[in-house]
Amino acid sequence: MKLLIPDMALVALVGASGAGKSTFARKHFKSTQILSSDFFRGLVSDDENDQTVSAAAFDALHYVAAKRLEAGRVTVIDATNVQREPRKSLVEMAKKHNVLPVAIVLDMPEALCVERNAARPDRDFGAHVIRRHRNDLRRSLRSLEKEGFRRVYVLRTPEDVEAAEIEIEPLLNDKRHETGPFDVIGDIHGCRAELVELLESLGYVLDRDDSGRPVGAAHPEGRRAVFVGDLVDRGPDTPGVLRLVMGMVENGTAFCVCGNHEQKLVRALRGRNVRVTHGLAESLDQLGAEPADFRKKVEEFCGGLIAHYVLDGGKLVVSHAGLPEAYHGRASGTVRSFALYGDTTGETDEYGLPVRYPWANDYRGRAMVLYGHTPTPVAEWVNGTMCLDTGVVFGGRLTALRYPEKEVVSVQAHQVWYEPVRPLVPEAPAATELTGRRDPDVLDLDDVSGRRIVETQHHGRISVRTEQAAAALEVMSRFAVDPRWLLYLPPTMSPTGTSTLPDVLEHPREAFAGYRADGVEAVVCEEKHMGSRAVVLVCRESGAARFGIDGGGAVYTRTGRSFFGPELTERLLERVRAGVSVLWDELNTDWVLLDAELMPWSAKAGGLIEHQYAPVGASAEAALAASIDALSTADSRGVDVTELLTRTRSRAGNAAAYREAYRRYCWPTDGLAGIKLAPFQVLAAEGQSFATRPHSWHLAIADRLVAADPTLFAPTKRLLVDTTSENDIEAGVTWWDELTAAGGEGMVVKPMANLTRGAKGLVQPGVKVRGREYLRIIYGPDYTEPQHLNRLRKRGLGRKRSLAGREYALGIEALDRVARGEPLWRVHECVFAVLALESEPVDPRL
Repeated sequence: MKLLIPDMALVALVGASGAGKSTFARKHFKSTQILSSDFFRGLVSDDENDQTVSAAAFDALHYVAAKRLEAGRVTVIDATNVQREPRKSLVEMAKKHNVLPVAIVLDMPEALCVERNAARPDRDFGAHVIRRHRNDLRRSLRSLEKEGFRRVYVLRTPEDVEAAEIEIEPLLNDKRHETGPFDVIGDIHGCRAELVELLESLGYVLDRDDSGRPVGAAHPEGRRAVFVGDLVDRGPDTPGVLRLVMGMVENGTAFCVCGNHEQKLVRALRGRNVRVTHGLAESLDQLGAEPADFRKKVEEFCGGLIAHYVLDGGKLVVSHAGLPEAYHGRASGTVRSFALYGDTTGETDEYGLPVRYPWANDYRGRAMVLYGHTPTPVAEWVNGTMCLDTGVVFGGRLTALRYPEKEVVSVQAHQVWYEPVRPLVPEAPAATELTGRRDPDVLDLDDVSGRRIVETQHHGRISVRTEQAAAALEVMSRFAVDPRWLLYLPPTMSPTGTSTLPDVLEHPREAFAGYRADGVEAVVCEEKHMGSRAVVLVCRESGAARFGIDGGGAVYTRTGRSFFGPELTERLLERVRAGVSVLWDELNTDWVLLDAELMPWSAKAGGLIEHQYAPVGASAEAALAASIDALSTADSRGVDVTELLTRTRSRAGNAAAYREAYRRYCWPTDGLAGIKLAPFQVLAAEGQSFATRPHSWHLAIADRLVAADPTLFAPTKRLLVDTTSENDIEAGVTWWDELTAAGGEGMVVKPMANLTRGAKGLVQPGVKVRGREYLRIIYGPDYTEPQHLNRLRKRGLGRKRSLAGREYALGIEALDRVARGEPLWRVHECVFAVLALESEPVDPRL
């Protein structure tokens, strides 16, 4: 006997004590899916048979069950459930979370239950308890479906139980395996000619019957149409629309969800008492002229339509009236009602029509939601949702959205087929009232406060804790540039694996070996400039039109702070703008976002050098010189201080090397004089993200900028290395030795292909290999002493690499959202998360 359990279901096991419910549950369900009343009694009292704590135990059980159902998990309640009241609470819970309740009844013989309980020393109650359970069960069997259980399975013998098989079946709305591409088409309302025109505009080839009527269509590239419902009513040819759409669905070239007009038409065709309004009369008249078998097919087709579909791995949801995220992929009367009719505020407008609740204004889901139902003059994006009903039957347009391209395609109505009660295009005063929609460039504190989970394409879900969000909000609100400029924040970068060589902490061989282990053969070694990471957003003209803010762009740090004041920033952007002018037409853009290094380091870190590094160096040099003098005097008098004097002289040498190390990063600047910018990556431009372009492409553009203005732009030296070639590896080591011996900071090793996935997910976008003397600034003057170097070799890199990977994925996600033209709050969600993760307690020296 096969027991079909809908996905996301709440399963109630029903049966007397001793019926074998727990054994059945363990056989057919995961242990994590089973919530046992006995187990929860044990949780709250240390005794699974303590009936005095049943109320507390069921409170805890229901809480956990609610959390599982909220997450869309199959949940099995292992309790007797033989009385109506306990079952009622389970049905109500299922309804609240819009999942289907299922009852599996184990109606075993009384003697068997008594025998099983007698064999268990912890079950010391008598046969009268079993008898009471079975009496309650007998009274319940006929009413389980009336109580709300959508499926009821009754197993009456041990043989039935043994033969039972559980199969979790996907819900009818679960089309996550269908990945597209799709053409999602808005409300048609009987406008068959416009539908034909739109399909042909989208590239579909129509099939026609002997009389020339369109009876299907297919796309030569395998695209499929998805209809958002309301195929019928009001227009001139409802049968023609149905004939075409039904043929496409039957042939597998289209999907169709149910609209409220199909729902009403079915009821009318089945003889129900419905009001023949809103265009239904036209459909009934037109269908009345069709053969009876066609009307029967229409009734079956429309009656079998699903309220919504979840497509493309959950990235796309299509319903007639839209759908909040909490309803995606769920099955209940509430979900179906919202999908068909939406929700209203309870008010009516000046035309006597209900005021629709603007659910899309509050939408924050990861799935794109496409829908219709409420005519709008133009299809517009609202928080990742789009209404495709552009009122073709009222003289507007019939609109489709190409997915995943997000390209809107529409055709003009041939005429006004049905006069709307409310004008399709409102008068000017009424148009201002539509601004109840959230401005896509307005940020809301709720978007970033508290615990957040950000969905990314390349790293899945990334969590931001409440305290991290609070720290980021402090920085963002007090120090950062206007968030409209903040399209991206760079990720932190992990160092290479710790070297085992005697005198160094970091070495290129570990970097090459690490990438080789990840399957990356081609890497590029880039000179690590002696400056500060800078993101440069430069506009061709003013940013007002594109970003809603005056000015030519921004130059900001890894934490979103401007490097310079407004006047100096604009002067720097003028120079950058002149240099990148060669890219405007080539990239077809009016703005460019660059990743770069701004030098000298002292331009940003002057205070750090003046108040931390310089005092340490000066005091160490003075104190150690005095110590050496005193020890030398003692040594000349015959006091044995040889070991201490040697160690102190070594420390003095370390202090001198420390001062020399940080001084290399400082040179005088006056305004822009002395400022250098070393670009190494083009992050984004209008409609484009360049994370998948190889680093050779990015560096070639950087070379062109250097050629355009060598006084501002600095070149980035680079070396290509094959990680499988010992000759290449040796050349990379030699190059690093030369860079660091000359006082350079070191190099960054990156996969040449740029964005790269390995067996374990995203490969590190770059690892830094810092020189021995530069690390003296980071770890202190004496870090090269053997006792300190041995201690530092035990540093752990796991958390740093995890942080770098998450921040990198968030940065790429932000750039992709910019390229897709998503609202500012969606972009800022990722940028803010990068800043929030920076407060994670990771050793800042790494």
